Formats: sequence, C-alpha cells, structure tokens
Amino acid sequence: MRINFDFADLEAFLAVKETGSFHLAAEKMRLSQSAVTRRVRKLEQALDTPLFERTTRAVKPTLAAKRLQARAEALLGDARETAQAMRDESVAFAHQRSAMVTVASVPTVVSRLLVPAMQRAGAAGRVSRLRLLDGSANEVAEAVAQGEADFGLCSIPMLEPATEFETLFDDRIVLAVPPGHALIGRDEIAWAELAGTPLIVPARGTGNRLLIDEAMAHARLPLHWTFEVGRSSTALDLVTRNMGVALVPLSAAQSVGVAVCFPTAPEIARPIGLLSRTGQPDAPAVAALKTAIRAVA
Repeated sequence: MRINFDFADLEAFLAVKETGSFHLAAEKMRLSQSAVTRRVRKLEQALDTPLFERTTRAVKPTLAAKRLQARAEALLGDARETAQAMRDESVAFAHQRSAMVTVASVPTVVSRLLVPAMQRAGAAGRVSRLRLLDGSANEVAEAVAQGEADFGLCSIPMLEPATEFETLFDDRIVLAVPPGHALIGRDEIAWAELAGTPLIVPARGTGNRLLIDEAMAHARLPLHWTFEVGRSSTALDLVTRNMGVALVPLSAAQSVGVAVCFPTAPEIARPIGLLSRTGQPDAPAVAALKTAIRAVA
C-alpha cells in the first residue's frame, strides 16, 4: 500500500482536532486556512475516509478521526525523537571529526615529524585522534587527491593537479653502516670508496631510487648494488644484520639510531613537505597539526 500523506498533513489534522476549527488551526500553525484545508483533504483522500463533519457552525471529528488521533500523535512523537537523536549524533560526530585528523605519510618521517608534532598538538588539546595512512610518496599523493586524507607528509611526488606541495626541509640521503664497520667515524665518503662494499639501495620506481639514479647519471658515476629493497625499514634491518651498507634518508636512519656517513660529490637530498588539496580549507584540528609539524620541522 502506497503512503500518500506526510507529517505535515498529520500536524494539520491534529491542529484542527485540537482547536475544533480550521481557522484557529491555521493561526496555530501560522498557515493560511486554505493550506490547512488542503492538507486535511489530502489526508482524508489517502485514508479514504472523512475525518471531520463540517457545518456552518462547527467542525466535528468523525469516529475515524478519534481513532487516528492517538496513532498520529505517536507517529509525530517518534519522528521528533528520531530527528532530535539524529541531530544530537550529528553534533557529536562533527565534534569527533573536528578533533580527528587523517594524515597520509611516508613511513620514514613519522618518527621525525609526525610523532613530536602530534605530542605538541595533543598537549594543547587541539588534536585527540590521529588516523595514519602510511605508504609511498605516490600513495600519499593519491590519498590526498582523493580526499582520503586531510593532508600528506612525503617527499615531492608526481603532483596531482588538485594538490600543492609545501617544502619543510631537505632530507639528505646518507649511508647507514652496521656496528663495527670500517666506515664508522667517517663523516663524509666519496662514492668511489664504496667499490667492493655490499650496497643496499631502494627499489627501482621508488622516489628515493629516482633521486639516486638521476644524481649518479648526472655525475657519470656507476651504481653497483648488492641488495635492492622496497622500504627503508627493510634496508636498515639488513644493515643491523651486517649484510651491507644502505642508502637511506637521514630521517629513516635517525629513527633507528644507526651510524651514518654522508656521500659527497654528488650530495643527494629529497624535499620533505606538506601535501594538501588546492583550495581546501583546513578544519581547526588539521590546521593545528600542520602548525605543529612546521614548528618541529
């Protein structure tokens, strides 16, 4: 059975039932009398029964109207309670959402930037919850462009048209060396000195590998590697197991406390920064965390 009436029709019916007058019902509802009449007639047509006996002197409810009254009051009461509950939940959710920030980040800068920034913002009561999406620079860019993250932390990726990159600092590519290695204590090292040393490098296609390959090609230097891995954390695990020395970002090496030295001529660095959607206004919690990140950087 199709329902051909709505809550406004029930409200008009109850107003007429209560006041005993279409005129007084219209005043109560702040509508025209004709509007109230149309609503009651619509309800009568939908129920296929008259609800009021109209005379020149009075408006009397029919038996159907008396039976409908309790059900109409219950329906409207339930509707008001539902609407109020939905509004309350919306307000609560909006509060939670405003205090929660979703950040897409390359893993190597989480300890260096995100953790201390979250501590700052959390201590100030600006951010209570953090949802972290960790992945490659291109995955971070995709999450930001598609609106899955409020902003990103990464080295500069292939920028989407709807994103903008704000550089925070340059993250030097360093050589992580295992305990007891002969290179420990050397601040700088020439690339030629790595000949014969097992070298762990980022996998092809990653942002760090592109930087390294471009720098080596420009300097016309060969890159002889022994291990090729997808993540800096894997490279550092191999270093701690004395499998070789690894080319990793300084922020990644600092997060695990391994010894490092700096390859020179050429020096290689990747820009680290905030990736945001163009023209997207920041919620207060997002703006607070960004400010904390800039302070840490």
